[in-house]
Amino acid sequence: MEIDARLPYGDGQLRRALLENHRPAEVTFSGTVASDPVFFHSARSGLTHEAFDVSTTSGLRTEIVENIDVGPRVPVYRGEAVTVRGEYVRDAGATHIVHWTHHDPSGHHVGGFIDAGGRRYA
Repeated sequence: MEIDARLPYGDGQLRRALLENHRPAEVTFSGTVASDPVFFHSARSGLTHEAFDVSTTSGLRTEIVENIDVGPRVPVYRGEAVTVRGEYVRDAGATHIVHWTHHDPSGHHVGGFIDAGGRRYA
């Protein structure tokens, strides 16, 4: 599979993380919201999260998991264009997840963001 990292917010970093199985990997990519957001409380942390899927133009699909007790809720809708920066991980199954899409209040982790609707959510 070729990796096209020429586009500033293409899916080159995400593709590289998928192909090389980096755990974890910082990625920035653009795509389209492919599912309605759902909200849940993490059994591990007890914090509230927002989750939705994003598809890239080349067909990669990944789940975005935003901790809305730390970062702001992102009012996305299916079909909306977004740019995401966060940490790619692969869960125990085959799901591809990007989390840490917000700032780190303790300053120990690289901050992420979600650009949607002309606004940056971090």
